[in-house]
Amino acid sequence: MSTAKIDFGAMFAVAPTPYAVLDPHLVIAEVNQALLEVTERTREELIGKDLFSVFPADPAGPSGGGKRRLEDSLRWVAMSRRPDTMAPIRYDVAVPGRSGEFEERWWSSTITPVAGPDGTLAWFLMRTVDVTAFIDSCGSGDRPSYENLSGREQALAAELFDHALELQRLNDELRRSYARERQVALAIQDRMLHAPDLARHPEIAVRYEPATESLHVCGDWYDVADLVDGVFSMAVGDVVGHGLEAAAIMGTLRFVLSGAVRNTHSPAQALQSLDQYAGSVEGALGATAVKAVIHPRSRVIAYSSAGHPPPVLAHAGGGHDLLDRATDPPLGVRAEAVPRPQATLQYRPGDTLVLYTDGLIERRGEDIDIGLARLTAALTEYRELPPQELADALLDRLRCGASDDVALVVVRL
Repeated sequence: MSTAKIDFGAMFAVAPTPYAVLDPHLVIAEVNQALLEVTERTREELIGKDLFSVFPADPAGPSGGGKRRLEDSLRWVAMSRRPDTMAPIRYDVAVPGRSGEFEERWWSSTITPVAGPDGTLAWFLMRTVDVTAFIDSCGSGDRPSYENLSGREQALAAELFDHALELQRLNDELRRSYARERQVALAIQDRMLHAPDLARHPEIAVRYEPATESLHVCGDWYDVADLVDGVFSMAVGDVVGHGLEAAAIMGTLRFVLSGAVRNTHSPAQALQSLDQYAGSVEGALGATAVKAVIHPRSRVIAYSSAGHPPPVLAHAGGGHDLLDRATDPPLGVRAEAVPRPQATLQYRPGDTLVLYTDGLIERRGEDIDIGLARLTAALTEYRELPPQELADALLDRLRCGASDDVALVVVRL
């Protein structure tokens, strides 16, 4: 076995595939000859320069999308410390010596992180292949024609095919990882939303519908708690953000509020206690919640809201009331403890109280009053349905077009 020292620098320089080495700030530290040839640049034009300053996107063309995809890939590699293989992207190249002129180019790239001695990110190794001829040969058909390709272009086409297979393998792996993480996240959320007292309330229906994006788990929650002498409480809340971190904060706030109302029996005092606690919890700032306490003997609802959309009391004979007379800012936004407002509302037997999170009524670019009108119209139409069926009907009717998660509580009074 040879003991000669391998000159990896020489091997890098003559590699037939274009390579560039970038530092964590995207400054070009090294390139090989193949990259100089494909970009028609010299070492002096590239070394020590910012990647996007020497390869700017065409401001008048479609290259902006390619630039964003390349930036996203670099961010992902820096965060995950895993290689990222991109499908071919269009990133036009400025024509040397012709100011403002760009030539259409398509690239297939893989970016690999390289760690330094201390384990931190030291370099990006970017492998990028010019596949313009291959893309042009595909035309409008599903399969490329190799008849008009040179021998080198045919080799690139085969390499691109292998590249695509590798990309598919990585994507399949990510999907499997995503599915496992989603199952864990939903199991955690389901455990956190467990409300033991709910079993004693057949007149109450609760629902949690995951978002259609992110990890399919977010920070929305509900709670039902028995107090004394038949009095019981309900709450819904919403933590800013998505994923497991938001779910963990949600669980913390939910447990604190549930414990506080059991001690005080006052929705305003319970929210005030939660407000003080939320101010010391990282990630809880701006969370919203509404708490309602039901007094069956006097047929009174006491409630208080911390920046949350108003619950709706739908009357059995038609019409409705919004519980919007005790609304204060979201949790944790005040520097000092301030008493929360509280209001009461009389109800009649057969009325229905609905608490919900904003994913049920809000749509991008739409005024919240439109969403509230949609909810009250649905409650009027479905008011005779039993609670469980009513909850399902509301979700079926109002979730169309929504991308946020929803927590919902429906109680027949």
